[in-house]
Amino acid sequence: MENYAYILDYLPTGRQTERGFHREPLALAVGEDELKLFELVPRPGVALAPGARVPLVPVAGAAPLVDHVRRRLGFDELTVAARTELPNVLESIVKANSARYLRFFNEAPAVSRRFHLLELLPGIGKKTMQQIVDERRRAPFTSFAEIESRLHLKNPERLIVGRIEQELSGVEDKYRLFVAP
Repeated sequence: MENYAYILDYLPTGRQTERGFHREPLALAVGEDELKLFELVPRPGVALAPGARVPLVPVAGAAPLVDHVRRRLGFDELTVAARTELPNVLESIVKANSARYLRFFNEAPAVSRRFHLLELLPGIGKKTMQQIVDERRRAPFTSFAEIESRLHLKNPERLIVGRIEQELSGVEDKYRLFVAP
């Protein structure tokens, strides 16, 4: 269950495809833990800004910003603005929960003799995968900056973000590393 979500897009008059006279404001969001895509209905009078982190469950001492979660979304249902905002939001989620994603670099196993889970990250081939495995045998990685300096790999958090985007967009792969099915 998601406790927090990051806003990708705010639609003050609802979706253009809706019919009828009652059009309520909507927000498109991605969950912080399971990285699910949601359509949220904000409380009356509340405007949600893209990139904002909002609680989906009541928090003590704070007025709720979200009335309810209307439904889960598919990647193809996101607006153009939401798709544009998605990489930035995912990067902030990865950086905020760096321990979770560093654990992947430190503990990802080999699936078979010829294939390693690290190779599922976009831009990681056999040679880079072997460098990561050799370096983590010496000492586990403690930060993304350390991965950059020890491996000369630019923006390792962007590799994670790229994989999350692939999983959200529905690329058929039997391995789900970060996004809940």
